[in-house]
Amino acid sequence: MNTATDSCTLTGRATSAIREVLAGGPRGPRALLLFAGPAVIASIAYMDPGNFATNIQAGAGYGYALLWVVLAANLVAMLFQALSAKLGIVTGRNLAELCREQFSRPAVYAMWGVSEIAAMATDLAEFLGGAIALALLCKMPLIAGMAITAIVTYGILLFEKNGFRPMEIVIGALVGVISLCYLVEMFIAPVAWTQVARHTLVPSLPGGGALVLAAGIVGATVMPHAIYLHSGLTQGRIVSNTAHERRLLVRFSNLEVIVALSVAGLVNMAMVIMASAAFHTGHRDVAEIGTAYQTLTPLLGAGAASLFLVSLLSAGVSSSVVGTMAGQMIMQGFVGFRIPVWLRRLVTMAPAFAVVALGVNATQALVVSQVVLSFALPVPMVALVCFTRRRDIMGEFVNSRMTDVAAIAATGVILLLNGVLLLQTFGVTLPGFTGAA
Repeated sequence: MNTATDSCTLTGRATSAIREVLAGGPRGPRALLLFAGPAVIASIAYMDPGNFATNIQAGAGYGYALLWVVLAANLVAMLFQALSAKLGIVTGRNLAELCREQFSRPAVYAMWGVSEIAAMATDLAEFLGGAIALALLCKMPLIAGMAITAIVTYGILLFEKNGFRPMEIVIGALVGVISLCYLVEMFIAPVAWTQVARHTLVPSLPGGGALVLAAGIVGATVMPHAIYLHSGLTQGRIVSNTAHERRLLVRFSNLEVIVALSVAGLVNMAMVIMASAAFHTGHRDVAEIGTAYQTLTPLLGAGAASLFLVSLLSAGVSSSVVGTMAGQMIMQGFVGFRIPVWLRRLVTMAPAFAVVALGVNATQALVVSQVVLSFALPVPMVALVCFTRRRDIMGEFVNSRMTDVAAIAATGVILLLNGVLLLQTFGVTLPGFTGAA
C-alpha cells in the first residue's frame, strides 16, 4: 500500500506498521498481533463441522480413548501449515502454482481433480454443519437453514474486497466465539480429567470402528485445502525485499501457527471430552449432531445445548467462507483462471443440496466427507514436502534434516492409515481391528 488513501485503510495501516517492525521498529505483543492472520484463517479449517461430527462419534463411542489421535493430528497440522506458510513467504507463490510449474500437465490436472473433490467434500461438511445448527437453533427446515447459511457466507466473502485485514478480523472473531463456547462447556460437563490426561498421552485404538473414526479425525484435522490456502495467504500479504525480512516473516509465521493451531487443537479435544463426558456412559449410540443437541438438553441443560449450536453455526459459516477462498486459490493455481465468487459458491454448495434432496443422513455425510478428505490429503502433503526440501526453490530456507524426517514420517503414517482404512472398507479383515466400541 503506497498511496495516502491506502494508508488510511485498515489493511493499509496494518501493512505500514508491519513494514516498520521489519525495518527494526518496536517489538512485543502488539507487533506480534500485526503478523497474526493467515494461520488464524487456516485454523478455522481445523474446527469445522466435520470435526464436530467425528469428535462427537469418537467421544460418545470410545470415551476419551481417541484423544491421542486428535493431539497427533494437530501436531502434524502445525508442521504442514508452517511449511505451507514458509513456502508462500519465501517463493512468493502458492503451493498450487508451484505444482503447475514443476509437474507435468497430466499430473497437474490429476492433482487439480483430486483437490477439487476434496474442496467439495470440505464444503459439504461446512455448509451442512451451519445449516444443521440454524435449523436446530431457530426451529426451521434444514433447506431454509442452508439458504440462510449460503447468504451469510457470501456476505462475509465480500469483506475480502477490502483487503486482508478485515477478513482476518471477521474470521478471528468467529474463532473466538467457537473457543469461548467450548471453554464454557468444559465447566458444565462432568469431565474425568485423569482419564483425559492418560488417553491424551497413551495411544489406544479399540477396534475397527475406532480406526475408521481415527481416519476421519485425521481427515477433519489436517485439511488439504488449508495446506493449499496458507501458502496463498502468505505469498502476497507482505512482500519481503531481503533475506532478513523473510527470516523475520517466517519466524513470526511459525509463532502464529503454534498459537492458532494450539487453540484449534484444544477446541477439538474439548469436543471429544464434552461428548465423552456427556454421552459415553449410557448414550454411546449418539452419532448425529441433532441427537447430540437433543440429548445435551436434559443431561447438561439448555444453555450447554445452545452453546453447542452457536459454536457449530460459527464453525459452519466461517469454515465455509475459508473453503470458498481455498477453492478459488486451488483453481487459479492449478489451471490459471478464476470464476466469480458467487459461481464458486454455487458449485461447491451443490453436493450439500443433493445430500438433503436425496434424504441422506446429514451427520453420516459429514463423517464420510472427512474420510474422503483423508484420502485426498497426501496429494498436497507430498507436494509440499518435495518443494520445501529443494534448495533450488527454497534457497537458505530449505527444510532442515529433522524437519524433513518429521514431514516424510507424517506423510507415510497417513498413507499407511489410509491404506488400512481402504482395505477394511473393501471387507479385508485386519488382525486387531475387528472389534467395535
